[in-house]
Amino acid sequence: MAIETEDNADGKDTGPSDIRTLTSWAHPLKLLRRLFGHLIFSSLTRRILFLNLAALIVLVSGILYLNQFREGLIDARVESLLTQGEIIAGAVAASASVDTNSITIDPEKLLELQAGQSISPTNSNENLDFPINPERVAPVLRRLISPTRTRARIYDDDASLILDSRYLYSSGQVLRYDLPPAEAVSPGWTEMVTTWFNRFFQRRDLPFYREPPGADGSIYPEVMNALTGGRGAVVRVTDKGELIVSVAVPVQRFRAVLGVLLLSTQAGDIDKIVHAERMAIFRVFGVAAMVNIVLSLLLASTIATPLRRLSAAAVRVRRGARVREEIPDFSERQDEIGNLSVALRGMTNALYDRIAAIESFAADVSHELKNPLTSLRSAVETLPLARNEQSRKRLMDVIQHDVRRMDRLISDISDASRLDAELARQDGVAVDMRQLLTDLVDIARQTRSGGKEVAIELKIDKRNAGKSAFTVLGHDLRLGQVVTNLIENARSFVPETGGRITIRLRRRRGTVQVLIEDNGPGIRAEVIERVFERFYTDRPDGEDFGQNSGLGLSISRQIIEAHNGSLTAENIPGDEAGTWQGARFIIELPAETQ
Repeated sequence: MAIETEDNADGKDTGPSDIRTLTSWAHPLKLLRRLFGHLIFSSLTRRILFLNLAALIVLVSGILYLNQFREGLIDARVESLLTQGEIIAGAVAASASVDTNSITIDPEKLLELQAGQSISPTNSNENLDFPINPERVAPVLRRLISPTRTRARIYDDDASLILDSRYLYSSGQVLRYDLPPAEAVSPGWTEMVTTWFNRFFQRRDLPFYREPPGADGSIYPEVMNALTGGRGAVVRVTDKGELIVSVAVPVQRFRAVLGVLLLSTQAGDIDKIVHAERMAIFRVFGVAAMVNIVLSLLLASTIATPLRRLSAAAVRVRRGARVREEIPDFSERQDEIGNLSVALRGMTNALYDRIAAIESFAADVSHELKNPLTSLRSAVETLPLARNEQSRKRLMDVIQHDVRRMDRLISDISDASRLDAELARQDGVAVDMRQLLTDLVDIARQTRSGGKEVAIELKIDKRNAGKSAFTVLGHDLRLGQVVTNLIENARSFVPETGGRITIRLRRRRGTVQVLIEDNGPGIRAEVIERVFERFYTDRPDGEDFGQNSGLGLSISRQIIEAHNGSLTAENIPGDEAGTWQGARFIIELPAETQ
């Protein structure tokens, strides 16, 4: 068989070697997904990772948003600029020159002069003016500002710009300025992210920074405040989200405000420091995120993997595999996963036991129903062949007996099949066993079975017999059914004359015990446990066949076990070895605690 391959886009054939190469590359990916797919791609793992990382992101965002480092840095910068401004303003004021080219004359005194009199000029320093000479102040400002990145501007008393440290230069110095690009350049993604971060984590009430038009300092409120003799500081933000801190200090001499010194930081100086702190926080976040992811995966592996195994085992049980599936055992874990494993294992075992019991019950029912059906079919087929009326009557008696037997059998089977569901639907109530046994014994004494005279005696232990000593939690009708079945079973085995049944009620260490004893022949040792099997019958001699379905004792044990109790049987030893005085059935039920 020939395999044709089409040419690819490069004009080369995709041969078997290329296919094998692709397969070799795909195989490790499948292997990795098979090994780690359930751990990494499970829904529970994703939720654990998302919640842990979300909590970490919220924490880091809160640290970045509420971080006081920026505010402290701004306050420290303001104090530093104010101190620096006081020093520079003092040096500038000391450099101011006195203008002595003017003569001050009082006009009123001039009018009071007589002919031939003269007046001398005023020699007071109160009205002297100290103008700021840019030529004398510029060298001082240059020496004080050059070591720093701070921008200094000096305004006169009219808020007009006199000096700007950005444009100060010494003789012979060539100033060089970077020209803006000829075309607008779109910012890169790094600059865009930085700008977004700056704007996102900044206060929204900061004023916008702009250069004054025409060197007019009146647009700065801190400058106008300094002209009145006060100090001021304002924090502004640029269009890129960078902070600029400005402080204004008055230049004074002899309490006269000669001008204002305005110091401002370069755009981005504070932001660079804050950015470095943010990068440190992000590095810590990266390390914490990696540790968080590893720990989350480990946590998910201890939770998701056992749950996945338990879920897979439950699915296999649901599909009804032929072999008995075992639920993984995590009982060594002292947590909810271990408790869930124990619960699922118990539930699965109970389910398998129930299925086995149902199968066994169905087989027993089928077997027990076939016997009367076979007899009934034989009688019905033989009835037309009967030659006389006597044979016909005998066959009709057999048919009626088999019909009654099947009716009794079906009734007991129906009762046994719905017993568990009935007990599960009904809530247990407090049942006083003393009153229940008293009523049942009175009824049993008035009932005769087979014409036997049977003495029924009730004995109640007076020790540890308080008001509620014999109270149990359960269903009084079903408990009464058990006691009635055991009394009738004992009545059928007692002798024709001198039959005696003794019912004892006592309290033993948190349990209520009911003992039903008879003086019959006892139970054979080899069948003492088989008497509780379904459809097992070991009836006394002389009793008609088919009068019992063999479900009475089985149903009784089922009812007692549904009440968290036990039903056992034993023989009463006689005076001589190997002899029995009768049989004893023991009911143990947990006592109701008050």
